[in-house]
Amino acid sequence: MHILIVEDDEDIADLVSFKLERQGWQTTQVHRGDEAPERIAALLPDMVILDIMLPGLDGIEIYRRMRDNPATSGIPALFLTARAQLEDRLRGLELGADDYITKPFSTKELVLRIRNIFARQNTRASQLLLRSAPIVLDKNTLAATLDGEPLELTATEFRLLACLLEREGQVQNRYDLQHEIFGYADTTQSRALDTHIKRLRKKLGAYAGRIATERGVGYVYRATPAEEA
Repeated sequence: MHILIVEDDEDIADLVSFKLERQGWQTTQVHRGDEAPERIAALLPDMVILDIMLPGLDGIEIYRRMRDNPATSGIPALFLTARAQLEDRLRGLELGADDYITKPFSTKELVLRIRNIFARQNTRASQLLLRSAPIVLDKNTLAATLDGEPLELTATEFRLLACLLEREGQVQNRYDLQHEIFGYADTTQSRALDTHIKRLRKKLGAYAGRIATERGVGYVYRATPAEEA
């Protein structure tokens, strides 16, 4: 993990860097606020630790610019600052900052809070992955794999398979599926749904049987259909 430390007090920046690198994390320091946005965009670190009172540009504005840039908007940020007033805490947190620590601070607490932020990030990332071995769907990138190989799906096929995987073992009513996949339901969409199911099964090959038809109701995804059990 690479952590960018934006702190004008070089002694504090060195201390934080030393403690974080002992955890096995890579660090980079920036000592002026007006240099931070460009460095963040260039390095794309895994986290940014931001002081608020900085020369050139304050930490709040740096964080705003991070959020306005699609390339950096997902980078977690922790404010580390001497400004302990409630309004400053609220300003940072209302903007979406992941945490806030005031100086003087415990480096042990700082490390624990960083670990918690990374754990939350990993949890959110895992929620974007749908797995039913050997099928994996990444809802963030719309990428799909089957047995570790790319599975070429259209956007509609991806949504349909994701919908079925998310409700594994639960029979999905045709009408509800049509609404979720196409936005509305009519007889034309009903035929389209059947066509997409047919194409999905073909692409799943040996695993086609996982998408079962419940006559008169709809479809269901079962990870271990009878033929695979």
